[in-house]
Amino acid sequence: MKSCGLRCLFIFLSFPYLLQANLSPDYYSKTCPDFDQTLVQVITDKQIAAPTTAAGTLRLFFHDCMVDGCDASILVASTSHKTSERDADINRSLPGDAFDLITRIKTALELKCPNVVSCSDILVGATRSLVTMVGGPRINVKYGRKDSLVSDMDRVEGKLARPNMTMDHIISIFESAGLTVQEMVALVGSHTIGFSHCKEFASRIFNSNSDHNADFCPEGMNAKYAAELRKLCANYTKDAEMSAFNDVFTPGKFDNMYYKNLQHGYGLLESDQAIAFDNRTRPLVDLYAANETAFFDAYAKAMEKFSEQRVKTELNGDVRRRCDQYNDYKG
Repeated sequence: MKSCGLRCLFIFLSFPYLLQANLSPDYYSKTCPDFDQTLVQVITDKQIAAPTTAAGTLRLFFHDCMVDGCDASILVASTSHKTSERDADINRSLPGDAFDLITRIKTALELKCPNVVSCSDILVGATRSLVTMVGGPRINVKYGRKDSLVSDMDRVEGKLARPNMTMDHIISIFESAGLTVQEMVALVGSHTIGFSHCKEFASRIFNSNSDHNADFCPEGMNAKYAAELRKLCANYTKDAEMSAFNDVFTPGKFDNMYYKNLQHGYGLLESDQAIAFDNRTRPLVDLYAANETAFFDAYAKAMEKFSEQRVKTELNGDVRRRCDQYNDYKG
């Protein structure tokens, strides 16, 4: 096949909208006027039935957007020919309720306006609404994203922070996603809701020499908190579902308690507690712990920016009919 050369260059320069996303808060006002109402109704029903849906969907959002932007690539199911992002090791614990919510919203919207609303917009909109629903700030989001045409497990590693990473490593990951240290600290405040499985922090709370050493306390962690976590996670090797709330005091409310917890040694994950001591991040932890309004403002702005990074357009994406399958899926 011959290269299109200058002809393609002319097309791209003549139609710049192909190269950049035309995002707008009113993107679906004419093509799917019931979009917002349908979204909120399905979300409300699901959150009432399964209160951990908000935290699960927020986590799903981050695991999607940190890997090549908010493009719903995390939603694609693996096939016998290709292993998708959702089956990468770090994504295997993503909650089923979050995937179920997106499927429910997509189904409802397809009945009202078929082939119009992208799965990536659904995930962004659902996350926005759920954060507000559980007490968080209102996030201004825009729509018009297209869904990714690629979902590859091999693209995940190195793009998502892990609890045992150094602060330098974590900062570099967020910087690679176009985010500053300030925006990173604000976004990590998402841990004010939700939970983590014991296996994610077991190496921190159990002494490598004696798992039953009641006096052992990880650096920076409240001693009584560490002891209670050891009791909670005593059998985590036999039960992979054992978990603890990220915020032990207000686990279901989106507030600034997460930062207050860090100041007093109640950070669950090693990476969380580290931001309370690092000179680059500690002033921000102190600010958000003292001023919830400052945290909410910073969080809303960072989420808006993050949701618009590396957006797919008609040039490199489409609107999936099913969020877990590409449109050309043959089975």
